[in-house]
Amino acid sequence: MCGIVGAVSSQNIVPILVQGLSRLEYRGYDSCGVAVYANGLQRARSTARVSELMEQIATTHLQGTTGIAHTRWATHGAPAVHNAHPHFSHGPGADADDKPGRVALVHNGIIENHDELRASLQAKGYVFQSQTDTEVIAHLVDSLYDGDIFEAVKAALPALHGAYAIAVFCKDEPHRLIGARAGSPLILGVGADGAHYLASDAMALAGVTDQIVYLEEGDVADIQLGKYWLVDKALKPLTPAQRPVKTVHAHSGAAELGPYRHYMQKEIFEQPRAIADTLQGVDSIMPELFDGADASAARVFKDIDSVLILACGTSYYSGCTAKYWLESIAKIPTQVEVASEYRYRDSVPNPRTLVVTITQSGETADTLAALRHAQGLGMTHTLTICNVATSAMVRECELAYITRAGVEIGVASTKAFTAQLAGLFLLTLALAQSRGLLSEAEEARHIKAMRHLPAALQAVLALEPQVIAWSQDFAAKENALFLGRGLHYPIALEGALKLKEISYIHAEAYPAGELKHGPLALVTSAMPVVTVAPNDALLEKLKSNMHEVRARGGVLYVLADADSKIESAEGLHVIRMPENYGELSPMLHVVPLQLLAYHTACARGTDVDKPRNLAKSVTVE
Repeated sequence: MCGIVGAVSSQNIVPILVQGLSRLEYRGYDSCGVAVYANGLQRARSTARVSELMEQIATTHLQGTTGIAHTRWATHGAPAVHNAHPHFSHGPGADADDKPGRVALVHNGIIENHDELRASLQAKGYVFQSQTDTEVIAHLVDSLYDGDIFEAVKAALPALHGAYAIAVFCKDEPHRLIGARAGSPLILGVGADGAHYLASDAMALAGVTDQIVYLEEGDVADIQLGKYWLVDKALKPLTPAQRPVKTVHAHSGAAELGPYRHYMQKEIFEQPRAIADTLQGVDSIMPELFDGADASAARVFKDIDSVLILACGTSYYSGCTAKYWLESIAKIPTQVEVASEYRYRDSVPNPRTLVVTITQSGETADTLAALRHAQGLGMTHTLTICNVATSAMVRECELAYITRAGVEIGVASTKAFTAQLAGLFLLTLALAQSRGLLSEAEEARHIKAMRHLPAALQAVLALEPQVIAWSQDFAAKENALFLGRGLHYPIALEGALKLKEISYIHAEAYPAGELKHGPLALVTSAMPVVTVAPNDALLEKLKSNMHEVRARGGVLYVLADADSKIESAEGLHVIRMPENYGELSPMLHVVPLQLLAYHTACARGTDVDKPRNLAKSVTVE
């Protein structure tokens, strides 16, 4: 989502700040900006790409040794230059066109009480130039400043209700940068020659430093040349042992496009490798695969009698798929909740529940909040399936399985989704084993099937030319319906989500058996109906649903297994999957749906990697 980069150095840090913004560009944003100290506060802002910001900087020769930079995803105020970060304070009596005040600030998150703070600050004479909640913080810090910016920020934080990661500097203390976080991620980078950095993501500092300090909830950092101080949420000083420096290799090369047209295309085709890496070293099924830093999965698995999955978006659909596995293979009752809804309803906690969170970034605000809510209800057995080993989610959960999908740049998740499914299938088998429900023969069969996944995925990717032909039909449509049954209903949901995310075609997914309970009223020749049709126990039921569509003049696009005996005909288009994949079928059937969304979006000329209004890592509620 929003991205932060900040630095204090003895050298010009503008190139590093802009490079950091470029590294964070994949998260999605609608404006960007840089501010530095150069005989006062100076800045450049843009509602275009980072490359346009770079042109501004080259024209104005902006440079400085202390500075902050930001990519913004709009929450308060439209995407416009006056709403773009960094924001400057404008003290009492200042005119909107006056030169900036003394405080510069960038912010990720949402300040929920910004209206009350704005009114209070306006009464004191502060002038607001934007509609953002962020500008409130800059003015608040300025109003509390009395010669020490660290003390001013600490004094301001208790008044902020909501989530934030901020980076602040003051023109009166030009070699000092303050950072603070509550609900949004922020890291401190320790550089060479006394330089220090702040960022919302270690990738922003790739190639600059790999020495990273992860700030915890409520931490405040005072960064200067050659030194830094940290205090916790109680404002007590922290020792290096409490917030150790870790070596983190954030490879910027992973963000290079290479020969592909878009990152999403690249990531679809990286799925065989992502699955192979995620399953690397798994030669047998054992609880130890999920051990945490200080917790034994074997002990936890023996102490649970149900599973609660918390996730958002694509990760939620991976959880919905896992519910079928967990209840059919591990025989354990499983509930899947949308994380953004879970903590706002009354639920019945069970201390013997394993709370499983699923998140690509490990920083998803709604999922973190749902986890903390579950823990607050007494459900302390927690496990995360996550793609970032150093994330807040991994640190806050008792157990973890780290997927190895690599950096995912495209906003519409692809390889992270299939890697999550791989981790969730392993969890299912480990729980089945701990409950005495996995024989040696079954374990061997499942491991063999998982080892075959990379090759199976390659065979499915070879279907791309047939999917491209479908996409030409879809590009002219404005609505689409996706159908699946049982284990493949969540895959239909994911396929519909992908299409709507990047092609802007309205798409819905339904269990096929629900057709006659309402959706069938929408079916015409103008409404393509995509059907996920593996050769499983529900195939004959699904065929009946397909007949219902054809009888109403609907046009079917069917992903069928080779032995399903579904033949192409007028109004019935069939792509045959290379083989039947059994329990792992969802991981393969989703790939043609990803390709369909991708090629339809290309045909419609949309911004595939950065779809409108969306962001990659949702770190605000």
